[in-house]
Amino acid sequence: MALSETAAFIYEHLEEAIKVRDKKANTVNEQDNPLGYEKESKLLVGFAIPCIISMLVTALYNIVDQIFIGQGVGMLGNAATNIAFPLSTSCTAISLLLGIGSATNFSLKLGAGEEKESAEYAGNGICLMAIFGIALFAVTTIFLTPMLKFFGATSEVLPYAQEYTRITAIGFPFLIANTGMSKLILADGSPRYSMTSMLVGAIVNTILDPIFIFGLQMGMRGAALATIIGQIVSFGISLRYMFHFKTIRLTKESFHMTGRHIENIFKFGASACFNQIAMTIVQIVLNNTLSHYGAQSVYGGDIPLACAGIITKVNMIFMSFVIGISQGIQPIIGFNYGAEKYERVRKSYLLALGTATVLSGIAFFCFQVFPRQIISVFGSGSELYFQFSERYFRIYMFLTLINGIQPVTSNFFNSIGKSQLGVFMSLTRQILFLLPLIVIFPLFMGIDGVMYAGPIADAAAAIVCGYFMVRELKELSAMDRKKKEEYAA
Repeated sequence: MALSETAAFIYEHLEEAIKVRDKKANTVNEQDNPLGYEKESKLLVGFAIPCIISMLVTALYNIVDQIFIGQGVGMLGNAATNIAFPLSTSCTAISLLLGIGSATNFSLKLGAGEEKESAEYAGNGICLMAIFGIALFAVTTIFLTPMLKFFGATSEVLPYAQEYTRITAIGFPFLIANTGMSKLILADGSPRYSMTSMLVGAIVNTILDPIFIFGLQMGMRGAALATIIGQIVSFGISLRYMFHFKTIRLTKESFHMTGRHIENIFKFGASACFNQIAMTIVQIVLNNTLSHYGAQSVYGGDIPLACAGIITKVNMIFMSFVIGISQGIQPIIGFNYGAEKYERVRKSYLLALGTATVLSGIAFFCFQVFPRQIISVFGSGSELYFQFSERYFRIYMFLTLINGIQPVTSNFFNSIGKSQLGVFMSLTRQILFLLPLIVIFPLFMGIDGVMYAGPIADAAAAIVCGYFMVRELKELSAMDRKKKEEYAA
């Protein structure tokens, strides 16, 4: 056999051996991590349900306080929790920035087989959670009164808001760390543990609320104390897991913070964070708009503040399902995109979107048919109070049916590493559309303008997100075909 023929023979068989090796490697990887081979629907249920419960717990901290405060303190107490709400969303924004940012990098590196890098992103994320939590507590404590006035507090509501926020600020570091670590626990493949850490704290809060508010007659202080005790309990449970990761091992070097790791955490967490920041900004502008134009209407300034706060938190329950689904698919999409399994990425997104849309339909029905019954859970009020609540529910939440598109799509782009598109998607409804509309519409329509701004912003955001998603799905299909053709060759 000629030398050239021998070389060709060896090369051909070597190439075949490499292909066999790669197939075996992929098989081993799939066997090691169910994210690469388990049925998409089963994975979505397994990962989304704990995320939903985790988000529901966050909502319940506010909802439970709102219910007991409404029954024990009254309308001004409900208005006070609405005024303090931007600080809660700020905590969520920081925890999602750092939690989802580190978890996304964790999943992508794990899918690519780089366990050491995964551990470094987890360690850097934990350090950042501690730094940001302490910083927010300090800023809130120092600038408490001017912040609450800026958030729209009236002279009647301000004392209640001060009493409540001064105590809940103590829990900010624990809330940020626990929520952020729960995303890392989820990415590590332990959704039940992530769910448990959040659920136990919510149960503690729910038990302590009536004891402190009614039994010990502590009012707003009681609700705040119950909240931070629940948050500390949840934090302790999550902290324990940080020493028992399944797929990585945290070492001293994992906590060595570097500019590269911090930059990537910020980049991939920015989408979810900006969405929360947008909610915070909108809430502040909304509070001031409702207070200003409410004072010029038959409702007065305090009724719109109290009603809008309740409806915002009721909507948080619905959005907990949608956002939980969008976060639940993050490790599934991140791992499979990193492993170049594009068809699984595509199926996971469509399944999540379909599920979110069904849940949106249920929420739409409840908001349109039972608005008075929902509001009644949070205490009594005048007939004007209920009239405003019913109109606000039915008009502002009219396009709830399509509200699942934006968060699911935004987190999808973030999960596949296209953080800039993810950030843009997260800003569409709140900043690009809703914020200008709630400023402009009331100039011509009074307080009704706030209500009609909601559904118009929902429709515009859904159209923009739909356009970019259709384009991305086509690209994923093309990438999958190309990969199959290369593999067959």
